[in-house]
Amino acid sequence: MLDWYTTRSFCLESGYVLSVRPKIAELVFQLYGRPLHPELFEIHASRQVSRGGYEAKVDITSAGHVITWRYQGLTLTEVATSAHHPLPERRRLMSYKLKGERNDQLQCRGGVRYQCSFSLESVDPEVFWTYQQELSLDGQRQGMLHHFEASGRMALGAISYINVETRNRSLLVQAFHTFPDDYAIVKSQSLLSLP
Repeated sequence: MLDWYTTRSFCLESGYVLSVRPKIAELVFQLYGRPLHPELFEIHASRQVSRGGYEAKVDITSAGHVITWRYQGLTLTEVATSAHHPLPERRRLMSYKLKGERNDQLQCRGGVRYQCSFSLESVDPEVFWTYQQELSLDGQRQGMLHHFEASGRMALGAISYINVETRNRSLLVQAFHTFPDDYAIVKSQSLLSLP
């Protein structure tokens, strides 16, 4: 049986668009002190913001999301993706398997502060479908939303919903990614703030 990365590589080389999720056991949450090339990711939705001296790009990807934040020569890139996704190790500041709950923070040069929290929750099927429906409704009103194709095992595909709140001195990104095959939900919240 082929793993997710091999299948994805074959589909991309063959010109097919693969729009299903990797397994939740393969997920990682990472932070880099550098930009990452956009061609490393299959991007399904994107939003750019510029406010109070900072710029940010938020992408929904096949496995989760990428947030690239820039301020006065400092770049921070947050990635929620598959552990099998080939990403560089150079200037990686954080790396966690996406399981359970975790909070972390980082003080950067110039007084810039990065704070994150994430959780992976497995829920009952009824709770999962209700939650997924609520995310879909919220995404129609605000934020970024992407519906993924069904994996074949489930009739409905996964959803990624990202809400971005900008202030002059901060950026708050709340991300929700569903995994129907496992009845699991990844929730993350990231706050990047200026001194």
